[in-house]
Amino acid sequence: MPEDENLDEFEYGLNEYMNLQLLHVKPVQPLALWIFLFLISSTGHASQRQPNIVFFLVDDLGWRDIGCYGSEFYDTPHIDRLAQEGIKFTQAYAACHVCSPTRASIMTGKYPARLHLTDWLPGRKDFPFQKLKNAKIHQQLPLDEITIAEVLKKHGYRTAHIGKWHLGEDPYGPLQQGFDMQIPRWNKGWPKAGYHAPFQLDGLRDQPGQYLTDRLTDVAEEFIETNKDDPFFLYLSHFAVHDPIQGRADLVAKYKEKLKKIPVVNDPSFIHEGNPDDVSLVTKTGEISRLKKPEVPVIKVLPDRTVQIKQKQNNVQFAAMVEAMDESLGRIMRKLDTLGISDETIIVFFSDNGGMSAANFFKPDRVIPFDQIDRAFATSNLPLRGGKGWLYEGGIRVPMIIKWPGHGTAGSTREEPVISTDLYPTLLEMAGLPMNAHRTIDGKSFVAALEGESFERGPIYWHFPHYSNHGMQSPGGAIRDGDYKLLEYFEKNTVQLFNIREDIREQQDLSSTQPTKVKELRSKLHDWRREVDARMMPVNLPNSIE
Repeated sequence: MPEDENLDEFEYGLNEYMNLQLLHVKPVQPLALWIFLFLISSTGHASQRQPNIVFFLVDDLGWRDIGCYGSEFYDTPHIDRLAQEGIKFTQAYAACHVCSPTRASIMTGKYPARLHLTDWLPGRKDFPFQKLKNAKIHQQLPLDEITIAEVLKKHGYRTAHIGKWHLGEDPYGPLQQGFDMQIPRWNKGWPKAGYHAPFQLDGLRDQPGQYLTDRLTDVAEEFIETNKDDPFFLYLSHFAVHDPIQGRADLVAKYKEKLKKIPVVNDPSFIHEGNPDDVSLVTKTGEISRLKKPEVPVIKVLPDRTVQIKQKQNNVQFAAMVEAMDESLGRIMRKLDTLGISDETIIVFFSDNGGMSAANFFKPDRVIPFDQIDRAFATSNLPLRGGKGWLYEGGIRVPMIIKWPGHGTAGSTREEPVISTDLYPTLLEMAGLPMNAHRTIDGKSFVAALEGESFERGPIYWHFPHYSNHGMQSPGGAIRDGDYKLLEYFEKNTVQLFNIREDIREQQDLSSTQPTKVKELRSKLHDWRREVDARMMPVNLPNSIE
């Protein structure tokens, strides 16, 4: 047997057989050879093992909340290392600006509009101020959908769901959707009792002083250790960095000290953002008003549905949450290294929507005292506009890094737009598994981009027939096609048009100067809505609120 460990037994046996043929030496009888090769094949050496997959999903992490994406306040050395070892996407999108729809798109490869699961579960209730009523949605991911976990399990993968589900209560949980294990048994979208023990989560033991992000990582490491010899799919779906904004004490102390050393600048801490369907406060005053603590005792919804948007990354509690999440990824990567299976493992790092830069007005009359502001505003998404709950880039553009050992160029960056629906077919192709030709899939595999080849995905769509808790924008939809992005709002059919490549901040509305482009994109958006049978919003008639 040769010393080269990269030459497996199957290749060695076949090469020896061919050498004998070339030398005219009588080889082993063919029947005996095939028995030999079959025995080798049955031990698992004849074909390359399918790759493990670690899907590391973060909740509410903004596009710029990571060092390698431009944050200067949050420390994320392990995510930065993943970007150095993998491929970073600068224009990756979530299928929605709130969590459940994006998670459904990851599981199925379908647009939330096609699934009729277009809002977080159970969804925002209707209020009298609305001109339209929220569209009806499924309260769970239907069981007849074939999830990525089900496909992988069918092909021999061990599957684990650890953390947040938020796609339906039992019997519509992970265990009914292709996962062998689920920890904790809690299907809602937020940690039941917060991030500090006791967690009060069924199936997750805890001790005083423990932190939820760390504890879920313990469980993930145990799963990897147990299944290191077989292909596995680990869906580590952290509750972090979703509110409540509660950092780990040691890291909070670190960021308090770090914040003291940052020079004070006069840039605004918050700006006002109006509603495109209204003559907003910003339009009336002719400028973006700037909020400063002494002048503003509370945060609330202002006239014309105007709200405040955070402009600085300086929340020490949130910074601590981000770094604890980064430590979790570091522990997972270290476990893979220790077990010697890093080169056999695909890692996907993704966020389900943009950062929470606007307060959660789950009640339109909510008032937030200024001394509680860090409980309500997590981060700034600058240079992106808006945040969670908005169709602007701050709500839907998210960080995505993929490490696929042996493929692509480590440390490279891809600028092509992709969306969360694309992860389903991409992962199946990476694993060498077939797509079901009879299933409808909206996602497009971007394996070519991972391999360093050219990739043109085509138009990307969003549909949100609801009023959002975050901010006070009208319900609407959007299309990104090439460099252009069109937003359409449902109350008054208002449109906005931006060239994203030239105007990442979405400040220059081109709708009045490029009517041809508006007509083109609007037509595509409407055609797509008909194709996926997207549900629209009925008029909110007087006294129709239940």
